[in-house]
Amino acid sequence: MLLALVVLFVLCVLGWTLRFPRPASVLWILALETSPDSWLDNIIGEHETIIGVMKAFGLVLVAALALRQGVKRDRYNPGFAFATMFAVGLMHGLYPGLTLLSSLRSLIGSAGPFLFSFVRLPPIFIDAVKRAAVWGPLFTVAFGGLLAILGLDHMYDVEQGALRLGASGEPPFLAGFALIGVYAGLMEYLVNPRASEAWLVLTNLVIILLTGARTPLALAVLVTFAVLIAQRRLLMLAAVGAVLALGTMFLSNLSFLRVITLAQLGEASNLSNRDLVWPYFQQAFFASPWFGWGVGAGKVIIPVTSHLTSLIGTNAAHDEYLRIGSEGGVVGLALLITLIFLWVKRGSATLPRAQCWLMRLIFLGFALHSGTDNTLIATTSSVFFLWVSVVFATAGQERKAPA
Repeated sequence: MLLALVVLFVLCVLGWTLRFPRPASVLWILALETSPDSWLDNIIGEHETIIGVMKAFGLVLVAALALRQGVKRDRYNPGFAFATMFAVGLMHGLYPGLTLLSSLRSLIGSAGPFLFSFVRLPPIFIDAVKRAAVWGPLFTVAFGGLLAILGLDHMYDVEQGALRLGASGEPPFLAGFALIGVYAGLMEYLVNPRASEAWLVLTNLVIILLTGARTPLALAVLVTFAVLIAQRRLLMLAAVGAVLALGTMFLSNLSFLRVITLAQLGEASNLSNRDLVWPYFQQAFFASPWFGWGVGAGKVIIPVTSHLTSLIGTNAAHDEYLRIGSEGGVVGLALLITLIFLWVKRGSATLPRAQCWLMRLIFLGFALHSGTDNTLIATTSSVFFLWVSVVFATAGQERKAPA
């Protein structure tokens, strides 16, 4: 009976998504950005189940779009790298404690964000995803405010005397989504250089600043400056410079901001206890350097029941190169990097020149970010790679338009 009810529910969701793919995509993005694995977990628990349901809905959305619009080839899709690592892991032998079912779930979760590139995306869907990526962080802040008013959650954390905005989730996740909002806003600004687009980019930059996440803030600022310089927006650059100068004058009064507090204290590394986590992944990598231990090994190298996990609150690698290296070895890591490079090169090649170099600059920042954060396994990856897929789909449609 329970299985029948689950199947019936899935069919109902699939039917609704098939009939209304645009609102389904927007709701999914907004739901992901509110981090239900945080605020909903505080209410009902079941952290892993919530994440699984959210990612499963993404697969339902892919299936609905494939049935409605059809499929297409994507020969350089990075999902192939995860499929290869999964197969090699089965032949090589999985990491002790990693089951076949867990590895399969990790394969689906890792390759899932890239599946939208196999689907023909309609223009109305593309536009909705682009706008949702820009507006999502603002919606999350508003939703977090509502939860705080209802007494169900708190909007910020206090760390070393500084405030960190988390809204309805955790500050690093909100920063990750806001970073995507900056990228998406800049891409829209290149298409339509309007004041409203510039204000949305600025708003997402402020959200990142309030989260206290340093790497996303640095990447967002550098990419934004690069766009302004390339577009010769001298007035905007002058305004930003004036704001920075004014902020420097009143630096002592801004100590409630985490990035300022850390700069004053001179603490710039290892705030996520990376030096405690990385040795475990390095040991796993050196134990099987060529082919790794199978997709999903990164979740069990440090067990969730271990003392270290309970001490620092996570068993994540905080370094995707180490994690992928431990799961797929040198071969799997090289294959994934190569496919992402070719995927981005091919997908951005037909974009207008300014958008093409911006997308490639974004992925250069993504490569740097991956050395200190969980960019491929976090829920932010679902929104990021969906947005990238719709940008590439836009390029494909524009290429075919003259014919």
